[in-house]
Amino acid sequence: MQSRHITTRKVSPRSLWFDRLMAFLALANLGLVLFDLSYVPARDLYLRGFWTLGRVYEPLKDVNFYRLYDPYKGIEPHRDTQQYLETVDQLKEQVTSNGLDSPQAETVLQRLRELSGEMIDQNHFQIAEKTGTLETIKNRMRRQVFGDKDASSKDSFRTFWSQEYLTQKGWNSQIAFFDRQIEPLIATNYYRSLGENGKFIDRFWKIDRWFIGLFLIEFIARTWWLSRRHTGLRWIPDAMLLRWYDIFLLLPFWRWLRVIPVIIRLNNAKFPDLEPLRTQLSRVFVASFAEELTEVVVIQAIDQLQGAVERGEVARSLLHSSQKRYIDINNTNEIEVIAKRLLQVTLCKALPEVQTDLEALLRHNLEHTLNQLPVYQQLQRFPGLGHLPNQLTEQLVAQVSKLMTEMPQSAYTAIANAPPDPISAKLSDRLVEHFSEALRSELQQQHTLEELQTLVSDLLEEIKINYVKRTPETDPQHILQQTQQLRRLAGR
Repeated sequence: MQSRHITTRKVSPRSLWFDRLMAFLALANLGLVLFDLSYVPARDLYLRGFWTLGRVYEPLKDVNFYRLYDPYKGIEPHRDTQQYLETVDQLKEQVTSNGLDSPQAETVLQRLRELSGEMIDQNHFQIAEKTGTLETIKNRMRRQVFGDKDASSKDSFRTFWSQEYLTQKGWNSQIAFFDRQIEPLIATNYYRSLGENGKFIDRFWKIDRWFIGLFLIEFIARTWWLSRRHTGLRWIPDAMLLRWYDIFLLLPFWRWLRVIPVIIRLNNAKFPDLEPLRTQLSRVFVASFAEELTEVVVIQAIDQLQGAVERGEVARSLLHSSQKRYIDINNTNEIEVIAKRLLQVTLCKALPEVQTDLEALLRHNLEHTLNQLPVYQQLQRFPGLGHLPNQLTEQLVAQVSKLMTEMPQSAYTAIANAPPDPISAKLSDRLVEHFSEALRSELQQQHTLEELQTLVSDLLEEIKINYVKRTPETDPQHILQQTQQLRRLAGR
């Protein structure tokens, strides 16, 4: 099978600008997708924002925002609530033309009282699942007309749409209240048509198809160019799999997944460069994950070692090592070197440090032993010889201590620094061999082996318990700082 090797190339400025252009288009498409997905749930919020802009910027006041995008979602103005607002506009025209006390104005007010009762009884907001909006309208109208008094919402609307109330409270202030507090809520009501499939109509595909077509052409061109540029890379499926994330831009469903290719494209186009953020997030994730992973690995390793000790596999491996083929990777007998090093440390370093304590122990034991002898007790009674036993004891302790500390050290130094001697080497090897056999034979005793296995197993169990106890106290941030410091020291 032919191997493939794709080398990274330096991105030219022209290619970088093209990548940025396509990334910007993908980002714009994702914005439209998110807007479409949120339009129905957040339609009131969008209308309220556009309503506010209309009050600030006069030209936007006459633009019906909901009519711009409602058709794509199958949303139509609700006929009953639309008729209600149109009737309010007729009342404003009559008051402007003929005055509030005119018969024409009274006719329109009567019609508004009837429409208000129908709106409350039939709940025109139910189809759009905006019953809560109707309750808000009723509460606001009740507080406006009756304040904190307990009254029905129907009575509130009937009183509000009367010549007496509007004249007494002032036409301008009351109609201004309606325009600010009531009309925006009524305007949010709508009717949404159903398609032949029984679902709400959604015509977003009419907008999305142009983006899908553009991204499809780009996907085909990019993958074909990759297959032509790199030897051994097939167009289908190898080159297409390299651009797997672009497939989400071509799907007419699950459109929210387009956030994946958008993020990747923005990073590739360095618009902005998200590599430092990705690196930081990965390091935080690894530092947090390393704690649990390390705990599992260490405990599993200890469990395996503990099981091997309890089953006797470790003992068989150590005590019967001569029966197996041993693989030496560095031509060094590590056990022998370790033994020699331990012997050197013991004889040359440790014993001289404890010479004082050793002399005290020997002195005490000798004095205790000599005190039990009758001859020693009689010598202490002779005149002039009372201090002789103590002097003999001190000399004997000094000689024994010197013998135990300096002689092993001198012997080891002599052996280590002696010139090569075949007979001495042979004798040393035979000594080590006989000592190993004797030690192995003693360890193979059933009571000794069982005791050692039990002690090692208990030791491993204590290590696991203490390790698990300490692990939750590990700070992931401390691990992360150590990792970053090591990376800096390594020049990465």
